[in-house]
Amino acid sequence: MSLYIGIDIGTSGVRALAIDSEGKPAGEAAQELPAPERQGLAVWQEAECWWQATRQVLTRLLCGLDPGRVESLAFNGTSGTLLLTAADGQPLAPALMYNDARAVEAMKAIEHVAPANSAARGTGSSLARLLHLQRHHPRARHALHQADWLAGRMSGHWGFSDHNNALKLGYDPQALCWPDWLSKLGVDERLLPQVTAPGTALHTIDLRIAHEFGLRPDVRIVAGTTDGVAAFMATGAREIGDAVTSLGSTLVLKVVSDTGTWAAEYGVYSHRFEGRWLAGGASNSGGAVLLQFFDQATMRALTPRLRPDHPTGLGYYPLPHRGERFPSNNPAQLSRTLPRPKDDALFFQALLEGIASIEHDGYRRLQALGAPYPKRIRTAGGGAVNAAWTEIRRRCLGTEMVASAHTAAAYGTALLALRGAASSPAQPKPQTLDP
Repeated sequence: MSLYIGIDIGTSGVRALAIDSEGKPAGEAAQELPAPERQGLAVWQEAECWWQATRQVLTRLLCGLDPGRVESLAFNGTSGTLLLTAADGQPLAPALMYNDARAVEAMKAIEHVAPANSAARGTGSSLARLLHLQRHHPRARHALHQADWLAGRMSGHWGFSDHNNALKLGYDPQALCWPDWLSKLGVDERLLPQVTAPGTALHTIDLRIAHEFGLRPDVRIVAGTTDGVAAFMATGAREIGDAVTSLGSTLVLKVVSDTGTWAAEYGVYSHRFEGRWLAGGASNSGGAVLLQFFDQATMRALTPRLRPDHPTGLGYYPLPHRGERFPSNNPAQLSRTLPRPKDDALFFQALLEGIASIEHDGYRRLQALGAPYPKRIRTAGGGAVNAAWTEIRRRCLGTEMVASAHTAAAYGTALLALRGAASSPAQPKPQTLDP
């Protein structure tokens, strides 16, 4: 049976996962990445380390598989990470990471020009990073995200992106074009990639790369997506009203909708998703605030003492630091975790109830903006394994909690590789801004 590979480029590591034509996992491998460099507001990483880690995970993955069965391969990467390259794909500088916040002046310029609900606004904007970088690299020819650049390394062809990665670069997901307001910012249109739907075959593999890994020369390199969308796909959620809550360091909510939803003041925007829309927002609450009070071992020990059917009524709003953007937009919002009971189990339950309440309010906020309230919620992230927390959430949200089919972003990306295996590679076309 044929194999399809998804590769997830995360903040701390790279993970590769192969599935067969029925979607069953056939093997996986992982490799750590060095931590990004930091200096003040600047956060950067050398793109070459992504490539070397990719080579290592592919080597390990294919050691236990028949490389001749591989039909296609796709990548996902962190949303907002950007680098500039020469015409041959050679990076001209380190990539600016998704949380690099040095492009303050560029962000202000975007605020004056971009539509109010554009995902290119704010600190997550890869467009701000492009404006910052292009001033220093006038000879650049490609602006690429992690998934774009790695697909280029695998195929030898550059200048492609996907609907999801291009969103924060200013791409209009409704009109399916680069909008004309980008020219008002002085964006060099030659840098903008040709944008395709995730799961579109881009090119066949570079012959030298195919030889290195023992792959066939007709292996297709397929357009990928962002890490968040890939993780959503992995869960099996795809019908209108299907939602996924990620209980990681932060609380991230996404729900499938038949209409797009945008509200920049809450950090809410929508991705194109399998002919529909994926609306989402993220609270600062989540696992990070739990770790301010308890380590993992203590939380595991306290979990059997939780009583979901006996709410504490303490009404907490747990935040790791001052400020919240979603479901309320309040930069001065303070964490509320008092009074603290003497019983640690009771305190732990009150924290979990507080996060569940924020989750409820988050989905209600998305509903008020036009998305459906969830019919079913799947869970990703470390909190997914806590059955008592799941019951607390079920009672708070009044919604069915269902098990995720898979939780690894690499699995969702492998599904895109499967989708693109039979399609014809995209053909490059001249890049112009929408008149």
